[in-house]
Amino acid sequence: MADPLETHLRKAIAELTARRSPSPGAPAGALSAAQLSGIFGAQAASRQLDTVARELQAEGEGFYTIGSSGHESNAAIAYALRPDDPALLHYRSGGFYLARAAQHPGSTPIRDILQGLMGLADEPIAGGRHKVFGHPELNVIPQTSTIASHLPRAVGLAIGLPRSYRLRRHDRRLRDDHEPPPWPEDAIVVCSFGDASANHSTAIGAINSALNTAHRGLPMPILFICEDNGYGISVPTPRGWIEQAYGARAGLDYLSCDGTDTEAVYATAVDAAERVRRTRRPAFLHLHCVRFGAHAGSDAEIAYRTQRQIEADYDRDPLLATARALADRGVPGEQLIERYDGLRREIDRARGELRGSARLGSAAEVMAPLAPRHPERVATLATVPEPVEGPLRTLAESINATLAQALEQDPGVIIFGEDVGVKGGVYGVTRGLARRHGAARVFDTILDEQSILGLALGSSLAGLLPIPEVQYLAYLHNAIDQLRGEAATQQFFSRGRFRNPMVLRLPGLAYQKGFGGHFHNDNAVASLRDIPGIVVGCPSSGDDAAAMLRTLIAGGRVDGTVSILLEPIALYHRRDLLEAGDDGWLTTDHGAAAPIGTARERRAGSDLTMITFGNGVPMSLQVAHRLAADGVDAAVLDLRWLSPLPVDDLLAAAERTGRVLIVDETRHAGGVGEGVITALIEGGFGGRISRVASLDSFIPLGAAAGHVLLGPPQIEKAAHALLAEPIR
Repeated sequence: MADPLETHLRKAIAELTARRSPSPGAPAGALSAAQLSGIFGAQAASRQLDTVARELQAEGEGFYTIGSSGHESNAAIAYALRPDDPALLHYRSGGFYLARAAQHPGSTPIRDILQGLMGLADEPIAGGRHKVFGHPELNVIPQTSTIASHLPRAVGLAIGLPRSYRLRRHDRRLRDDHEPPPWPEDAIVVCSFGDASANHSTAIGAINSALNTAHRGLPMPILFICEDNGYGISVPTPRGWIEQAYGARAGLDYLSCDGTDTEAVYATAVDAAERVRRTRRPAFLHLHCVRFGAHAGSDAEIAYRTQRQIEADYDRDPLLATARALADRGVPGEQLIERYDGLRREIDRARGELRGSARLGSAAEVMAPLAPRHPERVATLATVPEPVEGPLRTLAESINATLAQALEQDPGVIIFGEDVGVKGGVYGVTRGLARRHGAARVFDTILDEQSILGLALGSSLAGLLPIPEVQYLAYLHNAIDQLRGEAATQQFFSRGRFRNPMVLRLPGLAYQKGFGGHFHNDNAVASLRDIPGIVVGCPSSGDDAAAMLRTLIAGGRVDGTVSILLEPIALYHRRDLLEAGDDGWLTTDHGAAAPIGTARERRAGSDLTMITFGNGVPMSLQVAHRLAADGVDAAVLDLRWLSPLPVDDLLAAAERTGRVLIVDETRHAGGVGEGVITALIEGGFGGRISRVASLDSFIPLGAAAGHVLLGPPQIEKAAHALLAEPIR
């Protein structure tokens, strides 16, 4: 059965006649015949690929059908921009991608897109892991977002790229030892999204962050493009809403045009891009588009739009608008139809050549780009040669000293977050760093965790190594998708062609005195441990904090590692271990690395092994000291790394005593201890296992917290109970 949109388009184009020859005096900003021809080719190929995507799915050979039909005028935007402007694209950007590829000799966009649709292992960006628009040579950064989660990264890149060049000018080491950013200093960042996504808090926050940055006089060269087709799947966007929401924002240049008129889109996009490039301030380009072919293959558009409504948009087809413009320049409709059909034949040839090509064949193949690890190189970079015996320090002091060391040694390191600059952090952990290293490298951000993480994502793309801070663990939860959906997936969906290394400092966990409530005492870490590829470390003492932080920074540089340093707030300023004034929790930085996934034996013992982390370490050492008075020789193993767990080390420690008590300060359900138990059982440990953990509760104020948090009495009681059980 013939597709009615296709029938209408072909008939309308075929009826076009060449009305006049190209005019040598075209108005400024007008498209040349050659540019129009390139745009039409990109649009036509994109439309044909949408059709083929549905055919492939019906045959069981394709897996993605969210098409670009109706949005193909974004091909004109690709011609309005420079090919070296980095682009983070809406998933309806087939026209843009093909048009940009047409400006890069030797590119094979039709084959690339087909490979993505078919999930083939040789697809050049995601390698069959997903169908994305992305290519380093085209300066298209891959996104898998459908809810505007790429906007914070785009804003971060628009902040980070000028900052990277500024730092390079002021530090020769950055120029000599590090590759320059992939994009020129006067590039602008382009970021496209749909009208439904413009309502998402992520988009609203990102645009607010861009305006805030520009308001403070900092460069913000970003062009937001809202491709407004009036629907979010089946939910209509109220007419006039995007104009009302974004058309009168102070500091935001708003430009609007008919997104189905190729020439109008080009002229408006040229204007918008020139403004952003000249002023280094954000602009918002609003395209009024149409959507053909429903949202995706599983969407029955007729369920919420009448056939008359659907057909009423046929005359607003952007391909038809481009064809009419070409006819005005002397190209007859028959010639355009032949070209349109020729592109379909080209696609079919490529499709035939690709049949039977390899798909990802094993878990190892799938996971290869997820989290590359080169521990020897990381250890070499992380180890301080010939360390000088330093002073005894608290956990907070050690982190501060290590951050200062990183700023001194690596001119690409930047540190930021709310309050980390002038104040030096809520707990003084970054005190003095901004004064010594300047506001370009240590600075405060707005109070928005999505924007903080987005800045990290974009800055790392620009060649910097960001160490952001989210002020409390509980504050991260509303921005977790920036880690899960963006940071963790970048290498995975680009086969490592794009990386966003970062070390997120995350103060958290419980046991604070005098400053309570569940937002400041949060022991929920399950959402961090189930993100593939991300490293989560939790130091309990200053020497480990220094070694682990250096290791994570080195991992970012060597492997592009995305990591979290979960810092126990209650241990920041702790000095004593067993009694007041013993200074037993102060340590010296010995300059060593702490290899990812390795535990630390805090105390040797033969009767019982306590496996713990964070605040559980000093509590377990206290209990071990009391047990020793009863003749019990208890070992204490500090996990240090919560993801990946140090499985080999914890199994070895368990086997040495045959009895394991897991001391888990996180919640009983979803806590770290569940993973430890699983590792022991899957590793074949046959001895006794017991666990004590905090209760499944939010943490209340004051002394009431003690009712739900794990403490030394429960640990000691559980140890005696475990010792009373015979080993099988």
